[in-house]
Amino acid sequence: MQGVYLVTDRGLCRNRSLEDVVLQAVQGGAAYVQLREKDLSTREFVEEALAIKERLLPYRVPLIINDRIDVALACQADGVHVGQGDMPYATARKLMGPKAIVGLSVETWQDVLDSQPLDVDYIGISPVFATPTKTDTKEPWGLDGIRKIKAYSRHPLVAIGGINESNARAVVEAGAACLAVVSAVCSADDPAKAAARLKNIIEAISPA
Repeated sequence: MQGVYLVTDRGLCRNRSLEDVVLQAVQGGAAYVQLREKDLSTREFVEEALAIKERLLPYRVPLIINDRIDVALACQADGVHVGQGDMPYATARKLMGPKAIVGLSVETWQDVLDSQPLDVDYIGISPVFATPTKTDTKEPWGLDGIRKIKAYSRHPLVAIGGINESNARAVVEAGAACLAVVSAVCSADDPAKAAARLKNIIEAISPA
């Protein structure tokens, strides 16, 4: 895994359609889309996921569902991301199957140790920096945390939390393969250009 990993937040889209913001981000080069919906009903979540999945198909960009295994299965999403308080990883993998993308958040060093023997597709380092979009997390890892995890873990690292164009280079140089961004793209004046600039930073340091 490598590239820009968009995590959605409809509240940050500045009254624009979430589907349109996602499409613009993908056109700008986002390589993965994680649909995160905390306030929709299950029916609404599934309908949204199906609509976005259809928009992503021509670009061959995987749709990953945050937390909700039932929604991921209902819309046949490409994967799911689970946090430490969500369904246990082993159960998520069993339900999703061996070919699905399954990512796991790590918020403490013990989480990193516990993830090492697992066949996760990536670990999400959360949060790298303090961010208003995630207020229920542990202390930020910072760049030194990324370096420490990179030196130990056998898994690709997806960094999330307070990442934007100003610090993206440092995060990639510290060892992150993917930059998971929320407001840096969802709230951007031009989501496509914002995604493209982040993609260029990643590729300049870690060519595909």
